[in-house]
Amino acid sequence: MNTELKTIKEQLEEREFEVLSPYATKCKDSKGRAKPRIDEFEIRTEFQRDRDKILHSKSFRRLKHKTQVFLSPYNDHFRTRLTHTLEVSQIARTIARALKLNEDLVEAISLGHDLGHTAFGHCGEGTLDSLLPNGFHHNLQSVRVVDVLEDMNLCRETVDGILTHTWGYKPKTPEAQVVQYADKIAYINHDIEDSVRAGIITEEDLPQDCVKYFTSNQSTRLGKMITDVIKSSTDSPLVKMSDEGWFYVTKLRTWMFDNVYLDPIAKAEEKKARNIIQSLYEYYTETLTQYYPKEEIPQIVTDYISGMTDQYAIRRYLDLFIPKPLAEHTNDDALIKKVMAGK
Repeated sequence: MNTELKTIKEQLEEREFEVLSPYATKCKDSKGRAKPRIDEFEIRTEFQRDRDKILHSKSFRRLKHKTQVFLSPYNDHFRTRLTHTLEVSQIARTIARALKLNEDLVEAISLGHDLGHTAFGHCGEGTLDSLLPNGFHHNLQSVRVVDVLEDMNLCRETVDGILTHTWGYKPKTPEAQVVQYADKIAYINHDIEDSVRAGIITEEDLPQDCVKYFTSNQSTRLGKMITDVIKSSTDSPLVKMSDEGWFYVTKLRTWMFDNVYLDPIAKAEEKKARNIIQSLYEYYTETLTQYYPKEEIPQIVTDYISGMTDQYAIRRYLDLFIPKPLAEHTNDDALIKKVMAGK
């Protein structure tokens, strides 16, 4: 076929077979979408379309006002769920490029992996999990967001990567495996930086064997973790870290749970956040009993509450449960009346 007659999309698809690793997921080999497309774009591959669908979604925009670790941060330099997502995407693309995997698929999975996260971070997730008959898991809700709530009709490889980004799942593509590692690398490193900034820990508090292995310098530690994944996965169908590297990553993650994620100072406001989520859940569950069958209500309420940003959840709580004062005339009003009466 004459190159001039090929669409840009077709040229990009051919380039993948020329440039990418034999283990990489190629667009032309995709298992497709749940529903046939009704339109055709000649300038983007299918994974590029997935990335753009996620990027332009309402659920992606709401990530900017959802908690990462610190609730209602007073400092604009703390991470939110959105900045975490962007850091995951960049780390994953760095790894994918070095391994000659499909960057477009990696980016789509990265941008979509946390769309189902609740307000108030893992505290919100834990509260919903305790309230729902079948529990709540943000990766499953992220899939529901792209499949049902926003009906993005993504490629099956993208949906699989979103589902399996949480540890304990087995991804079907090396690109999804990359995102699994990128997610852990991102949050361990940026949560350390945010915790130091918040005054909860210092770099000297970190486990000394982890510091010796990774160093205490943020960018050096991040770079060493990324490099470990790349070196350990080169020319292999499996994306992984070295046994030694994974040992220290796991130890650092465990230390962060003990000293930051479950720390009473860092989590001082979580009781209030849990009360907000629980109160909203109970209120909407009761309210909807007159409109929907009982068995459908938990999912409807979950979809609504899990989509809320921190600010919106607080606003709905204030509207529903905090009494508002009756409108009163101010002294200025009385003064104006006197002036007008004297004329």
